[in-house]
Amino acid sequence: MTKQVWIGRDGERLGPYTEDEVRAGLRRATYHPHELGWYEGLADWAPLSQLFPGVTFIPDVNEATPPPVPPPFLGVTDEAQPEYAGFWLRFAAWFIDCLILLVPFALILLSFGWPTALNEFTVNFRTNQTVAMTNYMMAMQSPAVVCALCAYLYYVGFEASRLQATPGKLAVGLRVTDLYGERISIQRSFARNAVRLISIPNIGVLNLLQLVSYLMTGWTARKQGLHDMLAGTLVLRGRASEAPVREGTPPPAKGGSFNA
Repeated sequence: MTKQVWIGRDGERLGPYTEDEVRAGLRRATYHPHELGWYEGLADWAPLSQLFPGVTFIPDVNEATPPPVPPPFLGVTDEAQPEYAGFWLRFAAWFIDCLILLVPFALILLSFGWPTALNEFTVNFRTNQTVAMTNYMMAMQSPAVVCALCAYLYYVGFEASRLQATPGKLAVGLRVTDLYGERISIQRSFARNAVRLISIPNIGVLNLLQLVSYLMTGWTARKQGLHDMLAGTLVLRGRASEAPVREGTPPPAKGGSFNA
């Protein structure tokens, strides 16, 4: 039975290809001996020079041109292309999550004495607006930090879970994946959602950066925000429970091997 071979290049998993296609690519220097490969049955990735010993790595002008390199695996079938979630769907998910987070936010504000701070602001505003605003902002700094951390952990936990989505994303039928359509790790989720920590008041420029990051989902090729690009994540249509599974997907690399 012909093996289906995957190739690791520049942080991406390419393929799968047949053994003959890989040998042809090696002879024409389309693929290189030091690049890592994997096929079902191997415990880990290995250099192509080990997987295909004896291949002469010299361009062969008589060899047929190998097929073009396809995009990396994205957790969809060969016949379908991934459906990226655009700005408005993601906005709807965000709005639903905001409604859900209002409950813990209200409890946090009450525990920090928000009604008292609001009352003092109203009274002082009549005599000295600057002092009233300053005192109110100082009183709200601590609860704002706690609320930001609460939202951060909410998104991190849900998006790294088997659901791959917050309740808001589930409601509109979305999931968060890595660049290969698979569930993201807790570390990747921490990185992806770090942008939420800059929602704390009084960090002006960073708040603008957060806004731009979300607006980017409206024009980037794969509907990625800046936080998606930095963390290597995608937001796709379809819940995790509905996502098609592709057999023969290579395992994550270990140690110093190819790291996708």
